[in-house]
Amino acid sequence: MRVNTLKRVAVAFALALPGAAIATVVAAPAAHADGCYTWTRNLYQGRSGNDVRQLQIRVAGWAGYRDIVENDGQYGPKTAAAVKRFQQAYGLRADGVAGPQTYAKLYQLQDNDCTPAHFSHGELDNGCGGSGYGGGPLSAEQTRQNALRTMWKLEALRKSLGDKPLDVSSGFRSHACNNQVGGASDSQHLYGNAADVTARSSSLCQIARGARNNGFSGIYGPGYPDHDDHVHVDSRRENNSDQSSNTTSWSAPDCGVGN
Repeated sequence: MRVNTLKRVAVAFALALPGAAIATVVAAPAAHADGCYTWTRNLYQGRSGNDVRQLQIRVAGWAGYRDIVENDGQYGPKTAAAVKRFQQAYGLRADGVAGPQTYAKLYQLQDNDCTPAHFSHGELDNGCGGSGYGGGPLSAEQTRQNALRTMWKLEALRKSLGDKPLDVSSGFRSHACNNQVGGASDSQHLYGNAADVTARSSSLCQIARGARNNGFSGIYGPGYPDHDDHVHVDSRRENNSDQSSNTTSWSAPDCGVGN
């Protein structure tokens, strides 16, 4: 689903031009990459806006050990560090500045609906059968946005594991679904902030250990009750809508993962 390639290249080229040329090209009608989003300026520390928020969603999985990238629209040190890790992972010039090369890689990774290349709403939209993002404590749109950030974190985890596939066995759950599977009453799955994952080419312990670097503040895996056949990852520290404190909670004792 790669479309509007010429528009995408034109915008990337414009960002690399001197100031006068940038003003001329960027003033043209808005272009869209893959029907999703196009950045029209370089971003670096000190800048702010919705374009920074869009970038933060996509680099949330490159937060570094035990950290997160706040989706606040402020390009601060954490965002710069996450961009630099993203650039290093994909063989780009690692300067922490989001410019044409960084955007080109993001455009390559995202589909028309802004999901990353290896994950989809179909995998994340309901743990009991894929009936959408309704029926939880948040609006369907907010839950969908949370799930999108979860997917980009999973994309980073996948890349960190050597681009080996990850399988999502459970993503968002409506209240009815969560009750059906016996989930916690205020489970992060209800908010679109969680995924239960397995892999054919990576061990569960490799997943649990790797997730510590990819923006997941909740990790439960082998050795934790009822988690010996999958790894649960979530973003509880970023959830201001649940009934829990914004803390980090890791427990996969068999893998040496703990608080």
